Amino acid sequence: MRKKKIKAIALLSGGLDSIIASRLIKDQGIDVTCIYFSSPLWSSDEKEKNFIKEVKKQNDFEIKIIPVGDEYIDIIKNPQYGWGKEINPCVDCKIFMLKKAKKIMEEMKASFIITGEVIGQRPMSQHRSALNYIEKNADVKGILVRPLSAKILPPTEPELKGLIDRNKLIDISGRSRKIQNEYAQKLNIKTFSSPAGGCLLTQKVYAGRLRDLLAHEENIIMKDMELLKYGRHFRYNDSKIIVGRNKEENKKLKNFQTKNDSLFETEKFPGPVSLLLNNDDNDAVRSTAELTFLYSDSPVDNAEVRMEKEGNISFITFTKKLSKNDIFKYNLSNS
Repeated sequence: MRKKKIKAIALLSGGLDSIIASRLIKDQGIDVTCIYFSSPLWSSDEKEKNFIKEVKKQNDFEIKIIPVGDEYIDIIKNPQYGWGKEINPCVDCKIFMLKKAKKIMEEMKASFIITGEVIGQRPMSQHRSALNYIEKNADVKGILVRPLSAKILPPTEPELKGLIDRNKLIDISGRSRKIQNEYAQKLNIKTFSSPAGGCLLTQKVYAGRLRDLLAHEENIIMKDMELLKYGRHFRYNDSKIIVGRNKEENKKLKNFQTKNDSLFETEKFPGPVSLLLNNDDNDAVRSTAELTFLYSDSPVDNAEVRMEKEGNISFITFTKKLSKNDIFKYNLSNS
C-alpha cells in the first residue's frame, strides 16, 4: 500500500527565516504549501509578483497568494495585544494569519503549520510569552512548528508522532543572523527580503499619516491606507491634501481620484498632481492649488492651476508663489 504523503502549510513572508523554515521541512520529503499574505502595507504590485516568482523558482515551492482585505483594518485600530513602537499590531497580526492558515490547513487536510519565528529576534512578538499567547489565541497549540528554534522549544505533535525529524531542525535564538546566513549558503537561497521587514506600520512617517487618518475618518478601507504611501501629505483644518513628488506618484494619484476628490495640475510647465480629498471648501481648494504651484517647476510667480472634479474643469490664478516657509503660515502641516 502506498504511503500517504504528509502535508504542511507554511507562512511565507519572503524573508530568509520563513524560507529556511519551509525548506527545512520540505527537504524532509514533506509536501509544503507556502501561504503569502499580500497587502499594500508590506508589498507592492509587480515587484511583489516578481519576487514571489523568484522565491518559488529557487526553492521549488508551491505558493498561494492570499490578499489581506479590509477586515485587517479592525486589527490595526483595536489590537488586543497592543501596538509596537509605531502602529504595528505584530502579535495580533500573527494570530490573524495563523487563523487563516489553520483554515487552509484543514481544507487541504494538512497536518501542521510552519513559521520562521526565532525566539528573541523581535522584542514584541517573538519572546516566549508572546509565542505562547499567539499559539493559544490562534488555536494552533501543538500543530505550530517553528523549525529555526525548534530544539529549544517543547516538541510539537508532528515531532512526537514522527512526522518530522526533530534532529534536522535548529536551535537559533536572539537577533544574530549568522546561522541563517550559513543556511542560506548551504541551501543555495539567494532571493529573500531584508530582515528589517517592509511593513509600513513600523515606519514612523507612514504611522504618523495613518494616525492622522484614523483621527479624521471613521469608515476607512484598505485603499485609503494604500494612498498614504504616496506623495506629500498635508492637513488643512479637516481637509486632506496630497501632493505628488515625481512622475510615478503623479500617475498613482490620478488613479486614486474618486468622484468626490478634486485633482490639481499646473498649466504650461511641469509640476505635481495634487488631490484634495472629498472636500469643496473654498479655502481648502485655494490651499491645494497654492501647494501645487509651490512644488511645481514654474520659474515665475504668476501662473494658473487647473482643477478637475467629475469632469468639470476650472482654473485658479496666482500672482505670487509661496515659499516653502510660508506653508505653516497657512495652517498647512506636513503629516
